[in-house]
Order: sequence, then structure tokens, then C-alpha cells
Amino acid sequence: MDVLPSGTVSLLFSDIEGSTALLSRLGASYADALTGQRRVLRAAWAAYDGTELGTEGDSFYVVFSTAGAAVAAATRAQRDLAAFAWPGGEQVRVRIGIHTGSPEVHEGAYVGMDVHRAARIAAAAHGGQVVVSESTASLVAGSLPADVVLRDLGSHQLKDIPRAAHLFQVSVAGLQADFPPLKTLGAVSSLPTPTTPLVGRDAELADLVALVRSPGLRLVTLTGPGGAGKTRLAIGAAARLMETFPDGVFFVPLAAATTPEVMWMTIAEVLGAPAETRLPPAFLEHVAHLSALLVLDNLEQLPGADAVVSQLLGSSPRTVVIATSRRPLHVSGEHEHPVPTLELPDRPSLEEAAQSGAVQLFVQQASMVRPSFALSDDNVGDVVEVCRRLDGLPLAIELAAARSKLLTPAALLARLGTALELRDPGVDRPTRQQTLRATIGWSHDLLPATQQAVFCRLGVFAGGADLEGVEAVCADRLGDTDPLDVVADLVDASLVSVGQGPGGEPRVSMLETVRVYALDELRATGELDDVRRRHAAYVVAVLEALEALQRGAVDRLLEGRQRFETEHDNVREALAWALDAPGADPTRADLAMRLCLGASGWWQDCGCYSEARGWLERAIALAGHDESPELAGCLTALTTVFGIQCDFARAHGTATRSVAVWRQLAEDGRGDNERLSSALRALGSCELNLGHADAARTALQEAVSVAAVVGDRGAVADALRVLAFVEASEQDLERAVELAEDAITLYDDLGDEHGAMRLRHSHACYLRLIGRADEAQRRMQDLVPDVLRLGDAGALLVLAEDYGAVLAEVGHHHEAALLLGAADTARAREGAPREPPQQAQIEAPYAVARVALADAWDRSYASGRAMGIEDALSSLPDITPSAPRSPSA
Repeated sequence: MDVLPSGTVSLLFSDIEGSTALLSRLGASYADALTGQRRVLRAAWAAYDGTELGTEGDSFYVVFSTAGAAVAAATRAQRDLAAFAWPGGEQVRVRIGIHTGSPEVHEGAYVGMDVHRAARIAAAAHGGQVVVSESTASLVAGSLPADVVLRDLGSHQLKDIPRAAHLFQVSVAGLQADFPPLKTLGAVSSLPTPTTPLVGRDAELADLVALVRSPGLRLVTLTGPGGAGKTRLAIGAAARLMETFPDGVFFVPLAAATTPEVMWMTIAEVLGAPAETRLPPAFLEHVAHLSALLVLDNLEQLPGADAVVSQLLGSSPRTVVIATSRRPLHVSGEHEHPVPTLELPDRPSLEEAAQSGAVQLFVQQASMVRPSFALSDDNVGDVVEVCRRLDGLPLAIELAAARSKLLTPAALLARLGTALELRDPGVDRPTRQQTLRATIGWSHDLLPATQQAVFCRLGVFAGGADLEGVEAVCADRLGDTDPLDVVADLVDASLVSVGQGPGGEPRVSMLETVRVYALDELRATGELDDVRRRHAAYVVAVLEALEALQRGAVDRLLEGRQRFETEHDNVREALAWALDAPGADPTRADLAMRLCLGASGWWQDCGCYSEARGWLERAIALAGHDESPELAGCLTALTTVFGIQCDFARAHGTATRSVAVWRQLAEDGRGDNERLSSALRALGSCELNLGHADAARTALQEAVSVAAVVGDRGAVADALRVLAFVEASEQDLERAVELAEDAITLYDDLGDEHGAMRLRHSHACYLRLIGRADEAQRRMQDLVPDVLRLGDAGALLVLAEDYGAVLAEVGHHHEAALLLGAADTARAREGAPREPPQQAQIEAPYAVARVALADAWDRSYASGRAMGIEDALSSLPDITPSAPRSPSA
């Protein structure tokens, strides 16, 4: 043997992949194949002055003086092997590994780790593949022929080699370039192994993986409230991205880090950097070449985390970071990715609930402590409600489900009032997540004092708040600070979220579990009652501003309704506080009545009759006998609700008392003729429903006179509308038509589209009653699109009944039965029986339709009972009186 090269040399190992299987296939011809392989390889080694150190079976061990010679020899070998005519048409596939180092020469051979490293690299390769170490690649990178390139395979753990090896593939034009992953111990990665499968996150997981794979993306920050599952989602995504990052994926827990130095050290330790290179600038040199994914977990508490991440990404251009934090980092190039709470089912049906992420998680966790637990028809409603009460928050669901060992879902639901104190019985959960209170408190305690105060005060908003609302309850805490800036800080801390409210304005909201924490903190400061009073006063101001939108163009009414529906939960919250006075508190009673007055018209518009009745009765009871305009107004509003619910005796009592209070207030100089007119109008309606037509006329005529004195043409029109109904009930139909037309003229002059619409409806009814059914049918048909657009629950209900009566009159009996069925279902659902005058007016045409349809009536009526009123009205074809449907239709 020639004298061995010394110093820096390149060691090459090769063997045939699958040689045993090849022998089995070729049999006696295997010897010819082996001879051919040796001839091809030895020619390649010799061409570049390789020194053959060992040949055993189908393997070679060769040393070259330079890395370039070793790579050139390997390249030639693979080309010649691919072109060789092998026996039996087989393809002999040889794997080659090369490493450049400085092994020690001992007794005619090399010894040391460099030899083992080269052998392990070869063993990791596939047949037809040439794999080289980083030291070899760095020496040949600038001198390779144009048809030979290096492909970075990342860092890999080799058997018995303590340090990870950064490996490269030598790709030769015309030969196979794509191979399976190397047969190493794996890319160097460090991910915790979750104890349970990730459930309910399929869509979010797929979105996150696709996002991280996006070209040019370097930083994704998963944000969300504590317990939303940010860490679990990040780990799930990282596990799916193993093959995307050649140097591996690494999970870096940073909840305990408090300084940038500790953060650098923690990252370096996870990456296995030597002790002397664990801080910049040495560490940045260590990671400069990495093509890796780093999951940096829990950064919200770490000042300077943004600078560390920015510096890391700037120094390691092929590294990608997934950060988890309750607040974004605000680093250039950051893609903020909010993690939502788990999906909740719309309905508690077994099938729908089983598809819900929140329910899936509950079932998974409950089954761990009670193996027999299963979702069933008996418990699905309670499970869904538990998940809903916990906002679909994964941590909250896990803590609650852990109690399933002792509690059924129903029993657990009954105890959710203490949800913030639910504790994890295990020992592996971080302290900050062992209770919901600790989880939320972790974020709260990181806030500056002003933000803490604003956060706690926002807890009084049950339905979210616009910026005006934020300012109304926090003005003394904000000082000169823009509320939008403070809200932005709270959004960053994942304690609140911001959506779009009416008019596109930002609207701040928080999870119910977070809101409970905020209220508890506010209570601890002793400020709760004062802030709730500010909240109630603000809601009153909102409702009083909306009052003007109840008259005028339909678009204005729809705008007002949208705003009311947006604030409805705040109205309820304010009322619950105002009516919960632990004794006589006139200011709270006043606020309660003003809230009811502001909401009553919208409650009627939305069909919330029972709710309106409940609040009004409580407010009136709290007021006692202290007569005031607010009390009189509430009595009038309650009269209207009693009338809708056909509780006419009580309606008459509240109407009489309301009129009496207004008269007394007038004597005291606190009268209001407009509202007295409204009270008289309500009294007139009551008298009519009780069959007292003359008393009804008297009250309504006074209502017109009182309104006329102050020039309130809207109140005049309202009174004329009810007076027309009185005349129609008394069969003076021509007078009813005349009064209705007068009222329509007034509404049109005032631009009150809603009022005019209601009167046109009544006018059409009177036309039917005087025998002008064809004209009534056309007018009703013209009204349907407008009333559907308005969406007034009460107006739609009565329109369906009256239009059905008109259609019955002109022979469209099937459509009449359909509309009556839909109306009856709505009345039963809303607890609003049909008033006697209304029943009397529509009874005859429906009786005719029932007889005409015979057995078909029940089918048509049942179809209507199964439909909503909007669907029933929308399903009607254009109908003309000249082409009635046959009774059998």
C-alpha cells in the first residue's frame, strides 16, 4: 500500500443498497454484477488518485487528498454506474458518503471520529445518492462543474455521533435528484409530545401550516387569550412541518424567561449550542446557516422579546419563527394569527354537537377521568351549555371536564358560577394555568395601571362597547389618553377583542369568563356600583338618542333597530343592576324607568313582549307611588304590552293610572301633552278591546285634541289610526276609511314611512270590509315587500293574518290557510293571543276558506305552521283577483 495522505483528507465510504435482495434476484449472476460494480468504482477512484483502504463484499473505503477529488470521483462513479449494462436488466444502486477531516494515521490506517463520521454519512444515504459533510461541502462549493450542485439536507443526528451533522447532497445533472429522507436518527428537533390528540382544530391547523409554508414568511405570532390553545396549536403545526425544515423544528419554552439574556440562553440551550456561543454575537454566527423552525412559546411577559426575535431572524435568513403570545411582537414582517376559541354548535342536537370542537374536547377530557363517559341524547344539552358558558375556551373546558369523574354534565353546569376557581388536579400544568383566574390574572398583572383600570371597568358592558361607551365609564381614568390607544393595548394583551359595530365603528368585547374576572377585580376596588351607574346612564343616553329614529324613513328605523339590538345586552345588564337595589334608591329607580322607556318601543318592534312586560312591571314596582313622568310613561308602555298579550283588564288598569298620573303632573306644572295623548290612545285601545266603543271614542278624541293643542301631528295621526279601528269595529266602515286616509296624509307629510305603512295596512283591511276586496288585495300585495324589509315582528304577524283574510275573500284559499298557520305559530311562540276585534274582523273569510278547501285545509294550515311568517309571505306568488286558485289547490 502506498504511503497514506496525512493532514486534511477526504474519506469516502460506499456500498450497494439492498445487496441481499439483489443477490436473491440475480442468483449466480450476482457475481458478475459485483465484479462490474468493483470495476466501475475502482476506475473512478483511480481517476482521481484515490487510495483504497478497504474492500469487503460490495463496500469500499477510499481516501483522497482533497475534497474536490473525492467529490469528482463519487460523481463519476454514479454516472458510470447508471450507464453500465447490468445482468438481468437490474440497476445496481450504490450509496456514497464523504467527510473531510484530519484523522490520525496509525499502523497503516486512519483512526478517530472522522472515520466513524464518514461511515455514518454513507450509511444514511440511499442508493444512487452522494451525501457529504459540511466540511467537504464548504471546500468544494465554489469549484463544482456547472452540472453538479450541492443541496442542503439540514442537520441530522448520526448514530453514535454526539454532535449533529450538517449534511449536503451532491446532485448530478441527468441523475436522480430526489430521494427519501436520510436514514439518520432524524433531523435534530425538539418538540414536546402531547399526551392527547389535538381536537377541534383541523381547519386552524391546516391554515397555520399553509401560512408557515408561504414563500417569504419568517414570523407568525399566535395571539389569543390565556387558555385559548396557542401553544398546543403551535406544537401541532410544528409536528407537521418536520420535513419542511432540513435543520429541524425546536420548541423553546420561555414562560420563565424575564430578560433578553435569559431568552438567548434558553434558545441556545434548546439548539444545543456550545456554552461559549450562547449569547450574541457568537450565537448568531452559530445559527446563521440554520434552515429551522423555532417555536418560541410565551413571550408576552418578556420585555425585549421583540428585539431578540428581530435580531435572530435578521442573522439567520432561513430560519422561521412561530411565536405564541397574548400580545403581538410588532416586529417588521410579523404575521399576527389570532387563535379563536373552539367552535360551539348552533343547536344542542347530538349530530351537530359531535362536530363541534368545544364538545369534542370536553368529551375527550371527560373520558380520561371517566372512561364510560359518552355524549348522548340525555346529556348533550348540558354539555353544549357548559361549553357555551365557558366561551369555548380550551383551558376552561379542560378544567371543567376534569370534574366529570364526580359530576354529571348537569351537576357541573349547576356549579359553573365558580368557573374561575376550577382547578387542574394534575401537577404538570404551569402555575399560571392551574385556574382560570390565574390564567386571566397573568395577563392582567402585566398591564400598566391605567390599562388595568380600564380593563376592569369594561367588565360592566355585557354586549360590548363602542369607544363612546368606553369613554363614558372610564373618563376619569383615561385623562388625556385616547381610549382607542388603551383599547389597542388591551387587544394586544388578548384581554379584549375588537369587531365592527353599527356604522363600521369599532366595538370592544370580551369573553364572558374574562368579563367575570374583570367584574371581580372591579368589585375588589370598591368601584363596582359607581361604574355600573355610569354604564346605566350611558345606556339611557343611547336609548334616548335612538328615540328619534322610531319615526320617519324606514332606513332610519332599521338603523335604530340595529343599534338597539347591538346594545340590547347592555340594556339588560343596566336594568338588572338598577332593579337590584337593596332598598329604596330613587336614583336607581329613575334609571330603571328611563331604561324601560327608551327600550319599550324597540321591544315591541322586535316582538320581545314578555321580556318588556317583565322589566316594566319590576321598574314600576320599584318606583312605588312616587308619581313622575317616567312612571306615567312606563305605565303607558306596559298598557300596550298587556293589550298585545290580551290581558285587557290589567291593561285598562295601567292605562287609567297612566292618564291619572299625567293629569296630576299637568296640575303640578310637569305635564307633557304629547305623552298624555299617547296614554289616552292606549286607554282608548283598552276600552275597545273590552267592548266599550263609546268610551274608546271619548279617549281617542281627547287624544287628538290634546296632541293638536301642542301641534304634535304625529300624535294626532297615531290617535286617528286607533280611532279608525274603533269605527271599523263598530261597522262605520266609511268613517274608518276616511280617518285612515286622514292619518296617512299626516304620516306622509311628516315623512313617517313606518306610520304610513301601518295605516295603509289598516286601510286595506277596511276596504275589504266594505266590499272592495280586489283593491284591498292589490294594496296588501304592494305592502308585503316593504313590511318584510322592515322586519317588524308585530306588523308581520298582523299583516299575515289580514292578507290571508283578503286572499280568502278573493278565492285564494290555500294561501290564506298557509298564512294563518304561520301567524298562529308566531302568536304561540311570542305569547301574543289574537285580540277580539282582530278575531272578529278575519273570522268570516277564513271560515269560508276552510269550507272551500275541506280536507285540504288541514294540509295547507299545517304547512304554514311549519314556516316562519317571513318565509310564508315570501313564498306567495304574484296573485291577481281575476285568477283565483281552485279550492283543491
